[in-house]
Amino acid sequence: MKQIKRRLAIHFTVQFFLLWVFVMVTLLVTLLLLAQNLMNQDLKRNFPIGALDTIVAEVELKGQDITLPSRWVSQLIEGGYWLQVLNSDGQVIYSANAPAQLKTSYGATDLLQVEETGHYETFRVMTKLDTRENKKFLYLLGAEDHGAQRLQVWLRSFGENGLIRPDAVKELESQLGQSKEFVQIIDAEGRIVQSIGPSVRKDPYSPLELLSMRAEPGAYPSNMSVYYDQQSGYAWVLQTPKEEGTFTSQPILYDIILVFVYTGVVVLLLTFAFAVWHGYRYGQPLLLFADWFERMGQGRYHEALTEKDRKKVFRKNGSIRLRYRLYKEVIAGFYDMATRLEASERERGRLEKTREEWMTGISHDLRTPLSTIHGYGHLLESGQFEWTDAELAEMGKMIREKGTFMLELLQDFSLTFQLKNNAISIPLEDIELNEFVRRVVLRYVNDVTIQDASFVFEEEDEEKDEEEASELIVKANAKWFQRMLQNLITNAVKHNPAGTLITVKTRREANDALIIVEDNGAGMDEETKQNLFERYYRGTNTDEGTDGAGLGMSIAHAIVSAHQGSIEVESREGIGTRIILRFPQAAQLSQKWKPLFQDGNI
Repeated sequence: MKQIKRRLAIHFTVQFFLLWVFVMVTLLVTLLLLAQNLMNQDLKRNFPIGALDTIVAEVELKGQDITLPSRWVSQLIEGGYWLQVLNSDGQVIYSANAPAQLKTSYGATDLLQVEETGHYETFRVMTKLDTRENKKFLYLLGAEDHGAQRLQVWLRSFGENGLIRPDAVKELESQLGQSKEFVQIIDAEGRIVQSIGPSVRKDPYSPLELLSMRAEPGAYPSNMSVYYDQQSGYAWVLQTPKEEGTFTSQPILYDIILVFVYTGVVVLLLTFAFAVWHGYRYGQPLLLFADWFERMGQGRYHEALTEKDRKKVFRKNGSIRLRYRLYKEVIAGFYDMATRLEASERERGRLEKTREEWMTGISHDLRTPLSTIHGYGHLLESGQFEWTDAELAEMGKMIREKGTFMLELLQDFSLTFQLKNNAISIPLEDIELNEFVRRVVLRYVNDVTIQDASFVFEEEDEEKDEEEASELIVKANAKWFQRMLQNLITNAVKHNPAGTLITVKTRREANDALIIVEDNGAGMDEETKQNLFERYYRGTNTDEGTDGAGLGMSIAHAIVSAHQGSIEVESREGIGTRIILRFPQAAQLSQKWKPLFQDGNI
């Protein structure tokens, strides 16, 4: 009991500690996943600002070989950007999503132009110099700047003194078309000097507003392209509205609140699920015990552990399932008790049935000879008839035979209990099994009273030459061995139809000597086969008129066991029966074995 108490205390302490660890780990993992998701969303919203620094940090360098994580390649393709990595000689050693018109080798003036203007040909380009491992690499991240190109073309075509000529306004509006794009011309103070398109804004831009729109493109509803006219000092700005669904204007605080709300809900649900599982796991065994005790209290021992209960508690290999392992001593003790009570109940019923069958058999077996003796005695006592010497001799013979039968029956009863309790002993000797079994079978062959069965004997070495043949010797008592074989053969004769062939064989198998008694008769059902060696049992196929108390096979089995042997039965209804007796050969008998039999007779 102390062991169970200690295990319960330790178990529940560990369970609550694991629950705390589980909640903390879940909370941490959830926060990390949500934080990563927020970072990814923020990166998409502000891409490519800050992306180049992250790309440089995540690139793997092995000499001149560069490896970029695949997610960045997907991000570049999705955003319409390209990436090139140059070594110290200006050679491109890595390229991702790069257009065909880009160079594979850049000169010093090309790179200076990119660094000064932020453009290369028709592309807007950002640069980052990496000096890791005492080597220099230049990263170019760019994208097609169609808006700046269009503004440059429009300035040359429609511009005058940095503004759009009045006669070109309609032409520009037609080129803007239905895309809801608009062009604004802004002076050095941020005031809108001229606006072409559907823009409704009239207020001037603050000094940092345009820079913010360029630095955080994901935070604004439109994409901006700028072209600066150095002669007039004006900046031409093209605003292109984003596609529906690509712009979100939630503040960062809103995202943080969502993180904590989602995390709290997840932790609450997981904790609730764990609590339900915990209660079910430790409550289920108690409910099961309550059902067991209720059935036990009602005396339903055979239902105390139903098949459903066994499947709940035990696995197929017999081990206790995890949820019930905490109470394994209780379950083992209860299961053992219920099994014993159930077995005792079955044994009591079996013994009661056997007793009734035994009493029925005894009554049947004694009634017939007693009726004969009683009838002849009554005739002799009456004095109404005169008997000849031959008739009196016949009567005496009949009375003697019936008395002998009753005496043998009583001897069988006594022998059964003596063999069961090892209360008798007989001397052992070497017996050559082939010749011994041959003689026993020969008696049946020569018995003229047996007309309904045929007998065949097959010797172990009969197919071998005389030089190869060897004796099959066992340690046994000739009288009891003969009694054993007679019981088996007689049983085959009595319980099979006329014309049955009974074959007796001797065989050698490893260190064992075998005697096989088989027939092609009626065979036995499964119940008869299982109970064949039970005392007083008469098979379901036995004719009611058959003599005997059902002791012959029980005595044969006891004699086999007393000789350190074993007996096996194979039978199928309508096919026949095969009984295999297995004994150790004399040379292989264990020296530690002491014979049960010394001297004496029944």
